[in-house]
Amino acid sequence: MTKHVWIVDDDEEMARAVSLMLQMLGCQTRHFLQARLAAKELIEGKCPDLLVLDISMPDVTGIMMLEFVRRRPEWAGLPIIMLSSEAADVQIDEAFRLGADAYATKPVSLAELETALQTAFEKHGKIALQKIN
Repeated sequence: MTKHVWIVDDDEEMARAVSLMLQMLGCQTRHFLQARLAAKELIEGKCPDLLVLDISMPDVTGIMMLEFVRRRPEWAGLPIIMLSSEAADVQIDEAFRLGADAYATKPVSLAELETALQTAFEKHGKIALQKIN
């Protein structure tokens, strides 16, 4: 079954790279340059199988989006992967404390992204992707 993944990242080039890797892993992707646009889609009843959120974005950060999603019971089972170019322990700890399921640092490799996807899906008892050979 194809997984639908939304990527929320203000860096279009990075989002394209992540999208390509996710497609290689068998996912369908959609990209949002602003967290507000993804939040609007969620509120309207559209929901992906997984969210990939960049932590550092102008206006609404990935952490703010993570908090927004985790406050709503209807999205409690939505797996979330956080992406960041910073790997500070404080930032990682905060993301997990607020409900992130996995964390990957930019530039993310295909193997790291695949591991994050597997981890995020498994934490929610969802069927993970098939391993790439």
